[in-house]
Amino acid sequence: MRYKILSLVLITIISLVACEKKNSIDGLWLVKLVKVGEQNMTPNGRWMRFNTNLTQESGNGWLQHSYGTWSLKNETSELSILNTNGLHDTYEPFKVTIEKDKMTWRRVEDGEKVEVFLERTTKLPQTFGDQLFGLWELEEIVGNGSYFEHSASLAIVESIFFRWEKRFVIRSKKGRVNGVYNVHGHKPQLELIPYRDKLNRDFWEIDFEKDIINLKLLDTDSLVTRRFKRINEFPN
Repeated sequence: MRYKILSLVLITIISLVACEKKNSIDGLWLVKLVKVGEQNMTPNGRWMRFNTNLTQESGNGWLQHSYGTWSLKNETSELSILNTNGLHDTYEPFKVTIEKDKMTWRRVEDGEKVEVFLERTTKLPQTFGDQLFGLWELEEIVGNGSYFEHSASLAIVESIFFRWEKRFVIRSKKGRVNGVYNVHGHKPQLELIPYRDKLNRDFWEIDFEKDIINLKLLDTDSLVTRRFKRINEFPN
């Protein structure tokens, strides 16, 4: 009888610990939705990691860009986050609710209701920029643009290489173009900024498929698209 009671006590303790852990803020969280008033302001691939030593890190995709500390008042469920390398948060603390693997933050900023919905995760998400990394071979071209052109020549395999440090290299029948690129923090949009004086920066919408990207030129009256497939070696 004594052993049965002991077993029941141990099971109860383990269950309480597991429940407390599930309803704890500790761990890695993915931001699923940010609402400011009626607007959707969700950043792409945003995450937060809360450590048991009251330190925290945050970032977007594979990039960590902030770090600092956190505190949570259990009696009022008020969460305060301090980024050591960022700007001071001048708003009131977030009111936090946690239910298993979901967490919600709420507060008012400049008279507007702000809600942040998070889910617990085990790995860092990808941003649109992370998905672009690597080497891509041109497969299909529609319309005229600054990069690549219609040609029957097969003398060169045309490609674009997106490097991790936000530089790109284009190899085409028009020659080699180097530059830097930016990816929008909320939308699948790409900005190419070439170093060549005669080429202007332009903006492209990105459509992702498995090992395929489709780029559509924005701010133009005609249809201009470029289709690429991922490759793993530089063409000769």
